[in-house]
Amino acid sequence: MKKTLAIAKWEFLEKVRSKAFIISLVVMPVLMVGFAILPGILASKPDNRVYTIGVIDETRELVGPLAKKLDEKYHVENDLPNYIIQNLWMGGDLNTVRHDAVQMVAEGKIDGFLYIPAEVMIKGTVEYRAENVSNFRIIERFSRTIEETITEKKLIAKGVDPSLVGSLRSRIEVRSLKVSGSGEEKESGFLQTFFGAYIFIMMLLFMVLSSGQLLIRSVVEEKTNRVMEVLLSSCSASDLMVGKILGLSGLGLFQIGIWTLIGIALSLQLGTNIIAVEYLWLMMIYFVLGYLLYAAIFVGAGSPVTTEQEAQQITTYVSMTLVFPFVLAVSAMQNPDSLLIKVLSFIPLMTPSFMLLRISVQLPPLWEIVGSLVLLAVSVVAVMWGAGRIFRVAILAYGKRPTFPEIFRMLRTP
Repeated sequence: MKKTLAIAKWEFLEKVRSKAFIISLVVMPVLMVGFAILPGILASKPDNRVYTIGVIDETRELVGPLAKKLDEKYHVENDLPNYIIQNLWMGGDLNTVRHDAVQMVAEGKIDGFLYIPAEVMIKGTVEYRAENVSNFRIIERFSRTIEETITEKKLIAKGVDPSLVGSLRSRIEVRSLKVSGSGEEKESGFLQTFFGAYIFIMMLLFMVLSSGQLLIRSVVEEKTNRVMEVLLSSCSASDLMVGKILGLSGLGLFQIGIWTLIGIALSLQLGTNIIAVEYLWLMMIYFVLGYLLYAAIFVGAGSPVTTEQEAQQITTYVSMTLVFPFVLAVSAMQNPDSLLIKVLSFIPLMTPSFMLLRISVQLPPLWEIVGSLVLLAVSVVAVMWGAGRIFRVAILAYGKRPTFPEIFRMLRTP
């Protein structure tokens, strides 16, 4: 144990004193804050551009009210209208008008045009053509305004005063309160729940990527420089492997601890509480076990390699299993008890990420928690044992990378 701790201390101090580590302490929080805040700032930024939108209205009844409503609701600086509506169809061949409208968009004379078919009152379908059809703000505003205009037309046809209906409408705001297993109520919104799980998964991903790469790179460098032979002359292979894992794990935890303190300080300074995490102790158990599982995989998979390129490939392949939960993050939060999410929660490589998501949203049944923890702990022990078998033989293997049959023989070697 003394030799293991000496190796862990050396690995920690060697990396924590490097310029790259010191720079990352400052650069990474700035990048993470930028990634989290910048999209929200851009999305909430008011639109100060004046758009010219053409309208081809087959009904000949909606273009006027539509232009009036848009002019009343949306303005930019200097009280200019946000949208200028051009009526493109006064009569004539409709196909020719539509063709000319497409040419106007292509030549930049208008930003886009709406085609309102005659059966819009029945089918409720309107077409929008533009070079940029990803501007959801334009599409959402025009869709809502056309819907309001059609509703008013239908009310007038039924003899109902549209202004009366508008005055009777009430805007409802729904407050979400999370009920715990003990029956306690606590106000919690989607962002708090989402970020509570999202940040934990991001920290796990970062630790696996950074520490995993350091583990493999450290082994490759020591094999290349023949330092490994000197180290093994004074300690066992298991001492060396465990020492490296402990040292670099401590490095990652130290880095995340610094960032956590920075986050808490900023949260207190700004008076915000983005993260509301219950069962923090349980999430930490999954976090630690998940990291140990991946660290063991990196050690076992990285010990046979002899070049940086091979190490990079292994890191990429293993890390893909941590990226996959991000794809299903929203689905897991909306329906954490679905069969697919439950099955994925019992796949050891994905257990930490999906259980972190599920715990932050809704605490799973006790048997799922116990079963997934037992399975994850057994997987950690099994992979650690296998990594130790491979590590003690492969770290002294130079030249050709061992094949899978040779790796299986390493596992069977007592």
